[in-house]
Amino acid sequence: MTPRFVEVADRVYVLTEPLLDVNVTLVVGDGAALLVDTLSTAGQAAELAAAARAVTAAPWTIVNTHHHFDHCFGNAVLAADPPRPVHAHERVTAALRDHPDRLRREAYAEVVAHWPALAPGLAATALLAPTHSVRTEAVLDVGGRRVLLRHPGPGHTDGDLVVHVPDADVLVAGDLVEQSGPPDFSDAHPLSWPDAVTDLLRLTTPATVVVPGHGRPVDAGFVRAQHARLAELAALIRAGHRDGVAPDRLAADAPFGPRTARTAIRRGYAELDAT
Repeated sequence: MTPRFVEVADRVYVLTEPLLDVNVTLVVGDGAALLVDTLSTAGQAAELAAAARAVTAAPWTIVNTHHHFDHCFGNAVLAADPPRPVHAHERVTAALRDHPDRLRREAYAEVVAHWPALAPGLAATALLAPTHSVRTEAVLDVGGRRVLLRHPGPGHTDGDLVVHVPDADVLVAGDLVEQSGPPDFSDAHPLSWPDAVTDLLRLTTPATVVVPGHGRPVDAGFVRAQHARLAELAALIRAGHRDGVAPDRLAADAPFGPRTARTAIRRGYAELDAT
């Protein structure tokens, strides 16, 4: 069944792509709309465009929460013809502008290993770099609705953006928050990820709908619980590095399980070693 948008707050809709359980958020204002993330391939992006058009005929602006393929490789379908603004952190803009072939190679290797049916479509998808870069913060007017784009610091990647829709009490967290699986540390900054989540929690209330990068929408309580585990892992990495504990040994009883924690620990040790 083709995915469709489901309203989670006033004129804020979420579509979940089933293969990777990745979320796209649609914010609808008066005569304008905002799409947060664009999925993995031209084919997925075309289905996404049709689903958005079933909700609104308004022209849209795009936001990429970060540079990973499942969040931005659909940009060209959704924003190239006719040209539409695409906003992202400045590091995401630079990566997609200066290194598209490298990003595609890395993405292709990942999908061939884990989701091979996605590989041909990904290989054939043209990439489009963002047109507007955000360093720390930017505010958009989406048909009379104020929408905040904020970089909370390095976390899941070095270029994460969260999207806050205050009049609907919705926060789109990207992969800084995960519901359907453990956090992905492959490009992460595990020592500063807790600080990034602390920053985004300042934008929440007890009633906030938080849209994670993958999985069902959650509340601020879920995010606080995940923050506590991220902070526990960061403290464990610092202590293990100080005491010379091997990553595999440290990972055995770490938050999020040994396989996930091992990646985080190795990246944390490399950061502490300045390598």
